[in-house]
Amino acid sequence: MFRKVLVANRGEIAVRVMRACEELNVSTVAIYSEADKDSGHVRYADEAYNVGPARAADSYLDHEAVIDAARKADADAIHPGYGFLAENAEFASKVEDAEGITWIGPSSDAMESLGEKTKARTIMDEADVPIVPGTTDPVTDPEEVEAFGEKHGYPIAIKAEGGGGGRGMKVVWDESEVEDQLESAQREGEAYFDNDSVYLERYLENPRHIEVQIVADSHGNVRHLGERDCSLQRRHQKVIEEGPSAALTDELREQIGEAARRGVAAAEYTNAGTVEFLVEEAPGRGPDEPLGPDANFYFLEVNTRIQVEHTVTEEITGIDIVKRQLRIAAGEEIDFDQEEVEFDGHAIEFRINAENAAEDFAPATGGTLETYDPPGGIGVRMDDALRQGDELVTDYDSMIAKLIVWGEDREECIERSLRALREYDIEGIPTIIPFHRLMLTDEEFVQSTHTTKYLDEELDESRIEEAQQQWGGDTGDGASDDEETVEREFTVEVNGKRFEVELEEHGAPAIPAGDVDVGGGQASAPEPAGGSSGGDADVAGDGETVDAEMQGTILDIEVAEGDEVAAGDVLVVLEAMKMENDIVAERGGTVTDIAIEEDQSVDMGDTLVVLE
Repeated sequence: MFRKVLVANRGEIAVRVMRACEELNVSTVAIYSEADKDSGHVRYADEAYNVGPARAADSYLDHEAVIDAARKADADAIHPGYGFLAENAEFASKVEDAEGITWIGPSSDAMESLGEKTKARTIMDEADVPIVPGTTDPVTDPEEVEAFGEKHGYPIAIKAEGGGGGRGMKVVWDESEVEDQLESAQREGEAYFDNDSVYLERYLENPRHIEVQIVADSHGNVRHLGERDCSLQRRHQKVIEEGPSAALTDELREQIGEAARRGVAAAEYTNAGTVEFLVEEAPGRGPDEPLGPDANFYFLEVNTRIQVEHTVTEEITGIDIVKRQLRIAAGEEIDFDQEEVEFDGHAIEFRINAENAAEDFAPATGGTLETYDPPGGIGVRMDDALRQGDELVTDYDSMIAKLIVWGEDREECIERSLRALREYDIEGIPTIIPFHRLMLTDEEFVQSTHTTKYLDEELDESRIEEAQQQWGGDTGDGASDDEETVEREFTVEVNGKRFEVELEEHGAPAIPAGDVDVGGGQASAPEPAGGSSGGDADVAGDGETVDAEMQGTILDIEVAEGDEVAAGDVLVVLEAMKMENDIVAERGGTVTDIAIEEDQSVDMGDTLVVLE
């Protein structure tokens, strides 16, 4: 087993991995950006290293900075968690090549072959795993999309090679949308995954999203740990996951599980992973009529990492999947047969996102956890990294915690979940807890007849607003404490070894730039990290400003100075919280100044465009 593991991630998943390490008597190392220096995963780890500014590309996504931190800490393994570098085959390869450091995950070769969707489709097809009709070669020309539409019909899904969770996917409903949606999918692929290659699939209009957890070792053993139903989604982003699926018969779940095992074995895959499928829902199916072995199911993708919702499988199998990852990476063999995997009860996971569901799930822009009192009791599990008094970090994903509830059956699990959600007391920031409470009383969800389209196309949004008003609680105003925090850096010497020490002082006078005298020595005032944002740009125009409503990255600028625009015209495309957001003109006018550039990071309130 390893001596010391660096967790190349943040927040609740970093703490989750560290807990597994601690139970195996393995030391842990955290990495953190400037934005995360006070975060929970830093507090939990045995030691921690700063890897750069708040911007993820300059910290958590910086290959060399992460590996250098592992070397400094003398770590002998790196666990990537999920997100960030977890599915980056290039980074995995660099870790594999680093002397004395083991990559805790599938090999870089397996990640590359299954991470690129066209290669994965080919592997699965050869392993007799059903796949959705689509292309196996990348598509670059709108005419190729049009030809596919003529052959298979519309709608068509255009998907980024490295995409997942709805990122990099665009739906074309008719020929008139082909060019714009192809360009948008390519742009998202480049922005999110540094890969603008896309492929096509027939878009299934009423599917369920079923995924199978697998573990595989280097000795040729592949096991599946049952399925999870992730059909409750908003814009292709999962919000509630559960297992086992109440919509499947035992015969169908066995077919899907065995298909996942075949595909993973064919790819010579090792460690943990998830094989995702789309299952065609039967129109008008009742809650007592689960889908049988004749239902169509199709391979969607392989997630070559631990999943957010792995906790559901852990609760119904009793298997610690993260510990299995560590043991497999250390060369151990899986010590149970497929027939020995047993499923007990039912589990549901609720993603606790810092969002206001009543405002189109708008992410919180700041705030402090004035109250943080999570639920407990029988069958209740919390995966978080929070503490009362923490300030909300808004530079990354909006998910701040996960609530996982177990019951002897689905009915008890829902009842226990309602109790746990009522107990969950968070004040100071908005969360989607009211939305979760609503869903547990929603007929479609309770009967498990919902599909992936239910939230976007069928649920009455006024019900979400009512739930937010009834159960929203005190969400604060998003403003941070007015008290000024001053950082002071010192160089100290202990037993002949020099250390750089950073101290914070609240309410202290500001430190002037340059060197200041500190007790007979010299200490430099810290430079602000991350560089300047759009808010520092000179704005030449005197008209009405169009400002960023959230922190994000400029993906595309749709206008030029001098252009005439009308109300509703798209001015800028802003990527935030894994989604493209169109920034539109509220009224018509002439563009007199553009204050930003493509690929630039902006903060909420930064001026983007000036209109007269």
